[in-house]
Amino acid sequence: MITVPSAVEQILKKRPFIEEAFSQELINLSSLARLILPEVRELTFKEVKEGAILMALKRLPKTLRSASRIKDVLGKSHDLIARSNLAEFTVLNSDFSIEKHKKIIKEAEETKKYFLTITQGVFETTIIISKELKERIEEILGKGKVISQFDNLSSITIRLPGKTVLTPGVYYTILKYLAWEGINVVEVVSTFSEFTVILENKEVGHAFSLLKSTLS
Repeated sequence: MITVPSAVEQILKKRPFIEEAFSQELINLSSLARLILPEVRELTFKEVKEGAILMALKRLPKTLRSASRIKDVLGKSHDLIARSNLAEFTVLNSDFSIEKHKKIIKEAEETKKYFLTITQGVFETTIIISKELKERIEEILGKGKVISQFDNLSSITIRLPGKTVLTPGVYYTILKYLAWEGINVVEVVSTFSEFTVILENKEVGHAFSLLKSTLS
């Protein structure tokens, strides 16, 4: 049978916002105990008292580690790369052939200065590219084939250690910093060791300074 401390820890780990506020001592423990009381009783099959939950919460920082794991991963993320003047196109997969894919890559590879990401989803493909290639990409994709388009975009790419993929909450934490500052994220793109956020040009300076200060 699950104990009260185990139930409390399990509940907090399912709620990143509460867990973070708890780990930074930004939340009233008595209020939190009342909030999670019904769930603790459900998990333990006992008429647990609020005082028992409060006691478990007071002892919990010794065992709660997820916040520190995220901080450790992000603390090793020193490389931030910003690119400006990007354009984004989205087309249906049925309108995006392998031939078009090859042509776009060839255009970007002619010089190494161009930014390019191509993300294929279940139904759609999104291409983000340096604005200098905008007209050429429009020609390749074809008239009337683009279902969504954004101009005046910028990107910030964060180099992350490999263990990021095994650490819950890393991407959430990065996006949370931006959301708290009212910075809108148009798109996200990721690979094994890179996480890229696509923003409006007007937001990139603020976002870059924020991420540089919070991730260092």
